[in-house]
Amino acid sequence: MLDLEVVPERSLGNEQWEFTLGMPLAQAVAILQKHCRIIKNIQVLYSEQVIEVYDLTKVKLKYCGVHFNSQAIAPTIEQIDQSFGATHPGVYNSAEQLFHLNFRGLSFSFQLDSWTEIPKYEPNFAHGLASLQIPHGATVKRMYIYSGNSLQDTKAPLMPLSCFLGNVYAENIDVLRDGTGPSGLRLHLLTAGCGPGVLADAKMRVFERCVYFGDSCQDVLSTLGSPHKVFYKSEDKMKIHSPSPHKQVPSKCNDYFFNYCTLGVDILFDANTHKVKKFVLHTNYPGHYNFNIYHRCEFKIPLVIKGDSADSQTETCTAYSKWDSIQDLLGHPVEKPVVLHRSSSPNNTNPFGSTFCFGLQRMIFEVMQNNHIASVTLYGPAQPSSQLRTSDLPQ
Repeated sequence: MLDLEVVPERSLGNEQWEFTLGMPLAQAVAILQKHCRIIKNIQVLYSEQVIEVYDLTKVKLKYCGVHFNSQAIAPTIEQIDQSFGATHPGVYNSAEQLFHLNFRGLSFSFQLDSWTEIPKYEPNFAHGLASLQIPHGATVKRMYIYSGNSLQDTKAPLMPLSCFLGNVYAENIDVLRDGTGPSGLRLHLLTAGCGPGVLADAKMRVFERCVYFGDSCQDVLSTLGSPHKVFYKSEDKMKIHSPSPHKQVPSKCNDYFFNYCTLGVDILFDANTHKVKKFVLHTNYPGHYNFNIYHRCEFKIPLVIKGDSADSQTETCTAYSKWDSIQDLLGHPVEKPVVLHRSSSPNNTNPFGSTFCFGLQRMIFEVMQNNHIASVTLYGPAQPSSQLRTSDLPQ
């Protein structure tokens, strides 16, 4: 059995690892993979708001180093009172037929041993007073760790400083555009634990960086730092959709990507000029072939919507926009999509099926079968113009 320490409002774990509220899912999965010999038969159910223990028979639980649940200690109401002290009266939920006992950042759900006692705890019994008293012998069925005073009002917390691990994350990313289409990215970045001294982890740093089409490889490295991976393209699978003279021209050298996984961004460089020619923004939705490789890119993309008159207006597309709503905003039909089927090898099957790629305003939207956007690819102008400076950015 796993022996775990409960920390209200923060985490569940031990000396080797810890599941923390606000932790990126990729880090939680990495913990499971690393300890696969101890943690077996895994089924992942993801919640960004709470950590739930729904089967207390599989784990040992302790608070401040003292066990309140183990093979020898039953998690009864008396044991919870002894371990956690006095609290507000329990709340009986007749629909669930459970008592809920709430602490700050921690909640227990109790189940009655005898179904014959349930009528005693209905709110209309004994002027409602009986429903406030959790009966003796009731045992914990579920435990929740969350942020704040109430499980009902809890919200997803910010990523804790301990989860940065020296990485840089993007709070959000604005897609910059000129008159014809995207011109670059403005990234609002977060980092912690990178400074000198003992108190380096006690402070989060917020800063802004911009990268543009036409920036050199050295420009991007000095702006964003080293990528997590560098990937060289072996072939261009979209070449068949280009004009016919270019389909059979072999590549003398390969373009390459900088993969910034914690930013949710890939940057493609031209193999000859070593300048930026493409950005790829990933949404990291479950059910996509690349799920859990990238942190979600919280992008904001301005789309130019042409109205009935000569004037046009701008609407914003985000990582949570549905493709149907984007097509409705455009007010005109989009061309038929290119079907994209990913697989790691010719004999391998993709369990998530194909996605559909729609071209729009120098952008390609990769759309999943559930209508969510999987990624957005941004292209620069055909002939690079003068580089947009920071002073020219829209405020």
